[in-house]
Amino acid sequence: MTTQSKTVRVGIIGSGGIARAHAAAYKTMENVEIVAVADIVPGKAKEFVEKEQLTAAKPFEDHRRLLELDLDGVSICTPNKAHCGTTIDALRAGKHVLLEKPMSVTLAEAIEMVQVGKETGRMLSIGFQPRYDPNMDIIRDIVQSGQLGNVYYVETGGGRRRGMPGGTFIRKDLAGAGAMADIGCYSLDMALNALGYPKPLTVSAYTSNFFGTNPKYHREADKFDVEDFGVALVRLEGGIALNFKISWAMHMDTLGATMFLGSEGGLKVTPAGKGPWSGVWDGKVGSITLFHDIRGHLTESPIPIKEHNINLFHEKVRDFVDAIREGRDAPIPGEKILYNQAIIDGVLRSAELKREVEIELP
Repeated sequence: MTTQSKTVRVGIIGSGGIARAHAAAYKTMENVEIVAVADIVPGKAKEFVEKEQLTAAKPFEDHRRLLELDLDGVSICTPNKAHCGTTIDALRAGKHVLLEKPMSVTLAEAIEMVQVGKETGRMLSIGFQPRYDPNMDIIRDIVQSGQLGNVYYVETGGGRRRGMPGGTFIRKDLAGAGAMADIGCYSLDMALNALGYPKPLTVSAYTSNFFGTNPKYHREADKFDVEDFGVALVRLEGGIALNFKISWAMHMDTLGATMFLGSEGGLKVTPAGKGPWSGVWDGKVGSITLFHDIRGHLTESPIPIKEHNINLFHEKVRDFVDAIREGRDAPIPGEKILYNQAIIDGVLRSAELKREVEIELP
């Protein structure tokens, strides 16, 4: 049996909306079998299996029962609060893990997850599908090519004029954080990946939730206890200042483009998408412009966008399956996304303490 013909057996833990996207992606692939689905809510996994027509899948109410099966990997699609424990259980059970973002609630959790991955030799890949837009490669290549000279300042983030979710996303006991973790992590990955993932050193931040806690703007205002807006100045190794800002709701059309300022040039990048729910880095790239001088003339050079119809989410899942088949390292390794979590953790600590905080990494 060739590597490509080997059937990859997977399970899905958590059966909410994002799990449907994972199931849909797995179902498009040859020689991939969804063996089981688990959800802590009684009857929910069974309902998911039936609705998604996963005829070969067994439903469980305890993910540990699922992990007793002969599986190659699992997609973890639980609320954020359960990411750490469920991931560690899966890794220790010998399963490779594709974990939905954000990686965890706290930095300590993320560190433990990475350590267990190393101990077990199992893959821990984090679900950042925008990485699969080929234009992200263009951005990274330009930043790392030296064309910008010494990059000293990066501004990233984004904002929805209106785009607050509900349910588990707005409860601190389940999500851990709000806009920072939900959509801010995409912005951080976009910037840090382009820079080569320098270590974060300090964070000075502010957060608020004026919209989420107001019944005028949110139907679950009485349950809303996470941030819907945040801004932070992050010092990165290499003398780089990162201005990170994110919003679920605001009285403004945009918080601006992502910018890389260097001693020899600058790069401006905008996300694709229009409307009150867009404006964040959870999808495709809209435009890329290089600002530089040519023979003393201030020059703006538009970088042609690669137009494509790639299903970014499906590519994320496919890459995970291919990595299992080929014995490759995690496509988007937890040890890198650890830095994202370190920044989000620092933002929340700094905002609560109302002062700059240091980030300590192993």
